[in-house]
Amino acid sequence: MILAGAGTLIERTNPFGISVFHPLGSHAAASGTQDNGAATSTSTVTRRSLSAQTSVEGTLGYAGEYTVLGQASGTITWLPEAGQMVDEGQALYRLDERPVVLLYGSTPPYRALAAGARAADVTGADVRQLNHDLVALAYVTSSQLDPNSDQFSWATRLGVQRLQGALGVTATGSLALGAYAFLPGPIRVTTLSATLGGQGGGPILKGTSTARQVTVALDASRQSEVKVGDQVTITLPNNQTTPGQVTSVGRVATTPSGPGQGGPNTPTVAVAITPADPNATGNLDQASVRVAITTSTVQDALVVPVDALLALSGGRYAVEVVGAGGAHRLVPVSPGLFDDAEGLVQVSGSGLAAGQRVVVPTT
Repeated sequence: MILAGAGTLIERTNPFGISVFHPLGSHAAASGTQDNGAATSTSTVTRRSLSAQTSVEGTLGYAGEYTVLGQASGTITWLPEAGQMVDEGQALYRLDERPVVLLYGSTPPYRALAAGARAADVTGADVRQLNHDLVALAYVTSSQLDPNSDQFSWATRLGVQRLQGALGVTATGSLALGAYAFLPGPIRVTTLSATLGGQGGGPILKGTSTARQVTVALDASRQSEVKVGDQVTITLPNNQTTPGQVTSVGRVATTPSGPGQGGPNTPTVAVAITPADPNATGNLDQASVRVAITTSTVQDALVVPVDALLALSGGRYAVEVVGAGGAHRLVPVSPGLFDDAEGLVQVSGSGLAAGQRVVVPTT
């Protein structure tokens, strides 16, 4: 992001008796409003790489939101606990003590899965998902059953029989509607919608995937600053940091009912971030975190604190350099990349070099 001349300015009188205006940046904001003659100190001009970072608040949790719907009649006799993980081939819940098994796939159940007179009689995306699952669970081999086949073959029936045997139910070789559920992957149970002793139709439970994710409600006006692939630094509740990457940026803005990044009723877009090391994030759910999103980087840049910038008339900028013997002079500069997370800015200008000292407000 390029630093603009607009914003809150603080008047400061330099040693030449000229009133200049200092931008209220991250450091000044932390120390409060400065009056004329405010105490100052100096900071060293450095040459280094600098990243433009957008600092935002986020929520650490799990990706995805799923609802498991019951599609068979019966009495619910077992439910998992909130927080429990259910994997492929395991029971999601039980109806009349019969397990409803979790299988992986994006096509939802809509029929019983059973063999026809010929393999070609029962085909479809749901059968392909079933075949893939049976091979993945090692109930049949890929030499017996093509995992990409969409036909319910003798090998499919064999795999279903073995699956049923592992679940402790009669090995019929067919799956009745309501005896299985397709979800994209393993589920982490978050909410139970049904109760023990209740009926099996309707919502049973809700959950998420087991993949860790940070979600940011980004002010819609800042959407162009962030893109898929941007690297981020996540500051966890224990103040430890861990890297991550932006995996999606929403295109449709929504207006939250409560305060967001820009305050109440500010339109936001959803930004999803995947931690590079999920284990480093622990197992907290819906925890507040701080996210610094790196949107661009420059190498070998002259860098000063943003508080060192002085806004002159005509949209120009300068820094106040302290030379040998304590002599002060104004050096015109052009701001470049701005790192609002660190309170630093790239500058360029004749007469400015690494190692020089520039005036900054005392924090």
